[in-house]
Amino acid sequence: MAAKQNPTIRRITLGAELRRLRRACGLTGVQVADQLLISQPKISLMETGRRTISPRDVRDLCRLYGVTDRQVVDALMRMARESGRRGWWVAYGEVPYAVYIGLETEASSIRSYEPLLIPGLFQTPAYAAAVVSETIPRPTPAEASTRLEVRMRRQHRAHHPARPLRLWVVLDESVLRRVVGGPDTLREQLEHLNHLGAQPHITVQVLPYDAGAHPGVSGQFSLLHFSGAPGTGTVYLERLTSDLYLEKRADVQRYGVMYDHLQAQALSPEDTAHLITDTIKVHAGRSAAYSSA
Repeated sequence: MAAKQNPTIRRITLGAELRRLRRACGLTGVQVADQLLISQPKISLMETGRRTISPRDVRDLCRLYGVTDRQVVDALMRMARESGRRGWWVAYGEVPYAVYIGLETEASSIRSYEPLLIPGLFQTPAYAAAVVSETIPRPTPAEASTRLEVRMRRQHRAHHPARPLRLWVVLDESVLRRVVGGPDTLREQLEHLNHLGAQPHITVQVLPYDAGAHPGVSGQFSLLHFSGAPGTGTVYLERLTSDLYLEKRADVQRYGVMYDHLQAQALSPEDTAHLITDTIKVHAGRSAAYSSA
């Protein structure tokens, strides 16, 4: 395990190991909860990395699972202590998608389908500011400023010089047409999108209107994979009040197949760049018309 591994991934890795130990001794989550006098949801949250696991939790679980090897117990307890470390985003206070930021920070690759907006890692400051102000009901200036700053900070991970994040995004064509922040803001955003799509670690595809019905009609989703935790993956579904994280292997595989179909139905990266360029010209014309009105 790498010494500098992200605490979110440590929680996921530790939770997966505790789940393996529980299953090896034939106990269900309900049985464990009953014996330790805690709630079954707490067991589930710990095993999926959604909740911090304390060294005391690890000690109690190891006793229950019959783990007697002191080196194993010590290693698990060390992981528990390290998983409790705070990520950079904690300094910004209560961020609504802090769990996702932790995953995103450590991911080696992310594949996303976005039907409505340019994804956060691709947004220009002006576009991001418009998204924050127009999608959050009556945000305070402080709240809007914090969300914008966090969104811009997240982009550092996408272009890390030592380990750039492999990004693949499929956008519905409507994303290119939706005028967020005005024609000038959108035009700047689309120019930036074409620039990003030319980077070796980033792929941008557009799903055109004439693709018809497709596997993404149910909405946005992202697939995150982690080089530091082989065999693990997470499906992220962004929702208005509570986001969803799917980690069962069958769910990750199912969404992986869906994404393969979306990629196949979408325009090639080259044709996507041409479409974006043509759309930029359309918005430039709108901007000129507004200026002369």
